[in-house]
Amino acid sequence: MTNHFEQVMSFIIELEKLKNVERKTKPVGLNRYENSAEHSWQIALLALSLAEYAEQPVDPMRVVSMLLLHDIVEIDTGDKFAYDANHDDYENELKAAERIFALLPDSLHDRYLQTWKEFEAAETCDARFAKAIDRLMPVLQNLNNDCQSWLENDISVTQILAKNACVEDASPELWKMVSEQVITKGKAFGLRN
Repeated sequence: MTNHFEQVMSFIIELEKLKNVERKTKPVGLNRYENSAEHSWQIALLALSLAEYAEQPVDPMRVVSMLLLHDIVEIDTGDKFAYDANHDDYENELKAAERIFALLPDSLHDRYLQTWKEFEAAETCDARFAKAIDRLMPVLQNLNNDCQSWLENDISVTQILAKNACVEDASPELWKMVSEQVITKGKAFGLRN
């Protein structure tokens, strides 16, 4: 039992590094960039709050588990801006997931790695909803932060709508509201079409 505790503690201390992984979006009202740990916490709560609006039934705890685990790989790979050409880096992220989850006892290692892979594949209702929530949070931040990261990185309204269209699959009603705001605020802040 002691070894199990030590392995879990080792893993948890490794996660401290996620607090140092800077993202491209600033927290609303702050003049600093958020870190990946903050992002993970916030999207977990967003998922719990919106689960009832999922187009297909989802297991909120599975969704939250995916959201808490999916960015852990950024300890090794760093955060990749959603609109960058190299955003999808599955092979390097898989190596990072294997290294980090190997700190855990075997039973947790296997469960967490499979959950991470399920999120990445986005083939289940839970994973598709989790992906949508992950994409939705930076959109909400930009909508409430004068389009900060979109303006700083010259992102167009068309790019925003295309990159985040997975939200529509997860919750058409939610996407209708959010996409209308993207178009309206995008025009107001001078984003390219």
